[in-house]
Amino acid sequence: MKSCTWFLAALSLTAIQYAAEQPLTPETLRKNALAVIQPLPQQMPGAEKDSPTLVALGKKLFFENKLSANQNQSCNSCHSVEQGRGGVDNEKTSPGAFGKRGGRNSPTVLNAGLHFAQFWDGRAESLEAQAKGPILNPIEMAMPNEPEVLKRLQGSSEYVDGFRKAFPKEKSPITYDNVANAIAAFERTLLTHDRVDDFLSGNDQALSAAELGGLQNFLTLGCTTCHHGPLLGGNSFQKIGLVNAYEDAEDVGRYSVTKDLDDKFKFKVPSLRNIALTAPYFHNGRVATLEDAVSSMAWLQLGRELSSNEKSSLVLFLRALSDKDRSKGRSH
Repeated sequence: MKSCTWFLAALSLTAIQYAAEQPLTPETLRKNALAVIQPLPQQMPGAEKDSPTLVALGKKLFFENKLSANQNQSCNSCHSVEQGRGGVDNEKTSPGAFGKRGGRNSPTVLNAGLHFAQFWDGRAESLEAQAKGPILNPIEMAMPNEPEVLKRLQGSSEYVDGFRKAFPKEKSPITYDNVANAIAAFERTLLTHDRVDDFLSGNDQALSAAELGGLQNFLTLGCTTCHHGPLLGGNSFQKIGLVNAYEDAEDVGRYSVTKDLDDKFKFKVPSLRNIALTAPYFHNGRVATLEDAVSSMAWLQLGRELSSNEKSSLVLFLRALSDKDRSKGRSH
């Protein structure tokens, strides 16, 4: 009787494991995914108030080299949105106006208006607050002060006219706040569209069978503990090295902002949207490939060593999160 009970229990366990390993139907997988991942919205918060004139001014400022001390650096230098780029420069850390590099990897500006805070340490609460930082940062764009920024813009008849049209109710519209307001308005247009959203919205053919398997692994291996919501991240801070210690103990992350010991080595969880376009990875850019980033995260945050099949399927799914136009038109 004892051996019979053991046999039935083992048979039951085997059946459960077998069922868990089987691919789900697209309908069931979609339902499971929508419980933790949502499609991106059609518009970023605040975009409904942005006039086309303001967006056009912001786009011009985003590409404007005059906003850097030696006039050879723009926002787009570190956060390139041209030629299918992922809103980054694909550098480990970015060179500033005079060649000196910052200490952190440049985050993407794509979908940035959906993040709950800006920068790796969350020190800026909005796109507008973020836009003010790099221009005056001595390593990045290195402008000495706000008046010098405004002086350069006021010396351009094109900008005098552009600010007047974008802020028609203001007597003196060229202000540092309005520089940031305009850049933020342009960045709110950088919303992406990928095949995962097509699948979540009901298109069963949007993802291949292998990509669906990657989504299933993403949902079951523990990735959604941190990477959930419309951005699959971008909505919380988390310690890097949650289970296994991370090798770099120099950058203390959010602790540098809050001075709260509980925030030591915590960073904003990056969005996985367009992740295949934004190598290298992590706050310090030390991980070169998406495959290595997946393996490292599984070990550091989950304490798991992924099989080759698990890793390859996750990477396939993550690549499907690339903006359709950018992944199709990117120059290599």
